[in-house]
Amino acid sequence: MTNENPMKGAVPLTFYEPQKTPRYANNVPALDSYGRRIDYLRVSLTDRCNMRCVYCMPAVGMQFAPRPELLTNDELLLAIRAAAAAGFRKLRLTGGEPMLRHGIVDLVRELKAVPGIEHIAMTTNALRLRKLAEPLKAAGLDRVNISIDSLDAQKFRAMTRGGNLDEVWAGIEAANAAGLTPIKLNAVVVRGMNDDEVIRLAELTIERDWEFRFIEVMPLTGVAGLADEGVVTSAELVAKLETHFGGLESLGHAASDPARTYRIPGARGKIGFISSVSDPFCATCNRMRLTADGRLHLCLLRDNEVDLRSAIRSGASQSEIEQIIRHAVYLKPWGHGLPEGIKPTLRGMSQLGG
Repeated sequence: MTNENPMKGAVPLTFYEPQKTPRYANNVPALDSYGRRIDYLRVSLTDRCNMRCVYCMPAVGMQFAPRPELLTNDELLLAIRAAAAAGFRKLRLTGGEPMLRHGIVDLVRELKAVPGIEHIAMTTNALRLRKLAEPLKAAGLDRVNISIDSLDAQKFRAMTRGGNLDEVWAGIEAANAAGLTPIKLNAVVVRGMNDDEVIRLAELTIERDWEFRFIEVMPLTGVAGLADEGVVTSAELVAKLETHFGGLESLGHAASDPARTYRIPGARGKIGFISSVSDPFCATCNRMRLTADGRLHLCLLRDNEVDLRSAIRSGASQSEIEQIIRHAVYLKPWGHGLPEGIKPTLRGMSQLGG
């Protein structure tokens, strides 16, 4: 077991031997070494996607994990039961595109039945949501975040490299009708691509009780070059929106939410800004990520990981997996190293689910 400082960039942490993992108290919520309660797990169900968004995947050369390397449903459920025992209460299903996972409705039903799991959300591109919104709601899915970077069909197709805006919009309407609410819509704002649409996108909140969230481009593997010139800061977007709409009403910043939220005067919905690059929220971070191939990824913008899959496949019990998860939580870094020039190199966005 390595004892290297997890703040030193890429440190592969593999705990195959539960007997060598430090013991942590059971029946209390897991805390990291900074005293933050970590209770929100983002679970990537697959690294595959039916889009190829410019800020998520490279145009060519994308290689996906062989299916035998991905956690099976039984392995995933074991990991989630152990995480719930360690104090995780909220799951977000991500990808790639999570609805490409075979048997997604049954999997959601099984995850919702895990003792201790109180809330399950999903981040999706909505291409399959028109047909699956009602079954997913019935299975226990609470709500969805939907990616929609443009309201111009041609521009949307270009940014997603083939996505169909009409299908996405049909998915949004189906989610709303099914009660997968409150609906949050996400746009990654890329300079020169869709930064001219922020006013039009924000206007979606005027007559609808949705939240539209603008996200800064992140310098992850495969698209890091885009972040050099493509980042539009949240401060710039706020200024642009206030020039058009007048002063935005600040709604504050919930400790567990990465978005700083505002309201257009008189609007039903909200606008959120996720400023991972220009104004990070590390001090209140409460999340970790489980990759589709069974690694606990400790910080989105760092490479530190703990290998759960090897422990599971070597026969570790749920109690032993819980101890490994508790140790991974303890090792969680304070935050990313972008100000010091440290950029992640291990995984791309499609492998982490954002």
